Amino acid sequence: MAEQKTTHFGSQTVAEVDKAGLVHGVFTNVASKYDVMNDVMSLGIHRLWKDAMMDWLAPRPGQRLLDVAGGTGDIAFRFLKRARDAEAVVLDMTESMLVEGRKRAEAEAQADRLDWIVGDAMALPFEDDSFDRYTISFGIRNVTRIEDALSEAFRVLRPGGRLVVLEFSQLPNEGLQKAYDAYSFNVIPWMGQLVAGDRDSYQYLVESIREFPDQEAFAAMIRDAGFENVSYRNLSMGIAALHSGWKI
Repeated sequence: MAEQKTTHFGSQTVAEVDKAGLVHGVFTNVASKYDVMNDVMSLGIHRLWKDAMMDWLAPRPGQRLLDVAGGTGDIAFRFLKRARDAEAVVLDMTESMLVEGRKRAEAEAQADRLDWIVGDAMALPFEDDSFDRYTISFGIRNVTRIEDALSEAFRVLRPGGRLVVLEFSQLPNEGLQKAYDAYSFNVIPWMGQLVAGDRDSYQYLVESIREFPDQEAFAAMIRDAGFENVSYRNLSMGIAALHSGWKI
């Protein structure tokens, strides 16, 4: 019998086939409080990081964006606000996250340029060469096989298209990293219990950050998927990082 492949679910080792369901459970549980918790956990700094993502992405009129693991629409709303006559597709495997996004005022205001689709980052339901830009914000570390998600991103982007990833990363200073880990592991799950009534989901989320590759290793994965001119920028000294790659 073939040996069953395993992967990380936070600090646990689980069967690859089980991870998607476990992640789906996490985000189903936190969907109604997800936006509030983002503000609480980051003291609102996630908004600045997402604005920095848009600054680097530089949306242009008429472009078509695919925002994967797009949840409640934060990135798509920002993109459409900056690019007239542009379109955005928000894809997420957790329908309850998309339901929360559609409740937001921005969703109604931009409804004619915005689609919400339940789907899998590792098997996108789109034709080749369908999008000008692909973004994923705080989502790729939750994907079972990151390499597959990056390959799919390359496939659906048009020639000249661009990938931009915003994700938690690693601080370059060991002392700062230890201090940040202490905050993450001791404070964030407690906040999750207090605000969302769910400690376990936020325990997973902080564990998943530590399992994610560092900046250089993730940049190498993007190159391996076929992207060129790959680069990254640290945000808040490396608590988060932006990675960019082009389909040439």
